[in-house]
Amino acid sequence: MSDASLYPAARFRAATKETPLIRRILIAIAIGGLGILVAAPLAVVFAEALANGWAAAVNSLANRDARSAIRLTLLIAAIVVPLNATFGIAASWFITKFDFRGKALLITLVDLPFSVSPVVAGLCIVLMFGANSLVGGWLVAQGMPIVFALPGIVLATLFVTFPFVARELIPLMIEQGRAEEEAALTLGASGWRVFLTVTLPNIRWALLYGVLLCNARAMGEFGAVAVVSGKIRGQTATMPITIEMLYNEYLSVAAFSMAAVLTLLAVVTLLLRGALELRHADQLAAGPQR
Repeated sequence: MSDASLYPAARFRAATKETPLIRRILIAIAIGGLGILVAAPLAVVFAEALANGWAAAVNSLANRDARSAIRLTLLIAAIVVPLNATFGIAASWFITKFDFRGKALLITLVDLPFSVSPVVAGLCIVLMFGANSLVGGWLVAQGMPIVFALPGIVLATLFVTFPFVARELIPLMIEQGRAEEEAALTLGASGWRVFLTVTLPNIRWALLYGVLLCNARAMGEFGAVAVVSGKIRGQTATMPITIEMLYNEYLSVAAFSMAAVLTLLAVVTLLLRGALELRHADQLAAGPQR
């Protein structure tokens, strides 16, 4: 006697086949959670920014300190993202294409910024490069301060955003293996040519995805930057820090206007990520082109 004859057929119902009532409840919970945690805060940000009209919001963003914060944030992202993309590609290549002792330790170090508080990271930079340290004191004497200046903010942002590109590339490159690269090398291609013609095309979507995540975190980083920047208005205050200072001074319209700009930048990043995912899915569905 087969196992199927021992049990009613209803008991073999698919795990995802739920009643319409259950499906509606689950959908309502998901939509309600998104509404409370995502949509409602975004709506509040834009409503508060426009509480006194468009003119007040635009005027607050035209302020010299606000423009300086926006420029500084975009400058930091423009510096950090290419550097972390380069570091992430190099680290991923080294980890996935070579066998060596200590590989597990290196992967752990790549993940370290995910587990260390950004405030702790900022404090470490202050202790290493502050005016009271050996290296920092010498740099200050040479007119090249690290802490409370642009280099310190870049270092802090580099640390907290380093894992994003590498963490997108390492699992993909491990899954792809080394066969294609080894075949290209066997046919006489140089290492640089192998990277440009074989490895880079295979990882381009994961690389772009990691770059977008890195960019979003670089623009929104607060904890580490707050420690190393000194919060000097008009000089080292990034957009998140400026938002905090304006809010603490009860300048709500100015604070929420700046927050709205930062939110729009994040939304653009998410739209780009969605477009990349959609295009990647379309290419996978179309199959290899000949």
